[in-house]
Amino acid sequence: MHRHIRMVLPLLISLVYIHTAMAQDIPSANPSTLPYHEIPEAPDTYTEGTVVARTIDGLGYRYYWATKDLRDEDLDYKPSEDSRTARETLDHIYGLSLTIVNGPQAKPNIRPMDNSQLKWEEKRNLTLNNLWKASQMLRHSHDGDMEDYKIIFQRGDQSSEFAFWYMLNGPIADAIYHVGQIVAYRRASGNPLHPGVSVFSGKTRE
Repeated sequence: MHRHIRMVLPLLISLVYIHTAMAQDIPSANPSTLPYHEIPEAPDTYTEGTVVARTIDGLGYRYYWATKDLRDEDLDYKPSEDSRTARETLDHIYGLSLTIVNGPQAKPNIRPMDNSQLKWEEKRNLTLNNLWKASQMLRHSHDGDMEDYKIIFQRGDQSSEFAFWYMLNGPIADAIYHVGQIVAYRRASGNPLHPGVSVFSGKTRE
């Protein structure tokens, strides 16, 4: 019994620490306080978690500015008849953000996903906060924790599970790719990205 408690106690302490850190760091879904207006300070050390967290931070900063002040005509733009609109592409990025935040929690991603009741601004707020929450969990994780992180897809009674490795080349890389599409789409629809955005420094000259 005592041995079991000694084994479980560090995990409980770690979960409490992560929950407390997230409660302090995650901003509310208020447009004036949304995360990723600029990239947060880099972690002090390179670890499994901080490297992935920093990659998500880069995605969050890019997404924030790629989606800032989009008009209806920007959201409805598509480069060809058989292409997805920017709005549909952003729906996909929202779904990817859910997969990214669910991974460190080993929470299943339920398919099919229905977000039709959400307005655009709500999806943007949720996407940014999903990325921030995922980054914070990873930033405060410990080496070895990633072995317990999973990508789980569930459709009805059927479930499939993948190692966290697939998060890097899958949802995270895919989201970065699609954010680049949004940047191109808004330029084509006459509303180009803010010229002061610097994806290298993670700061914007306004």
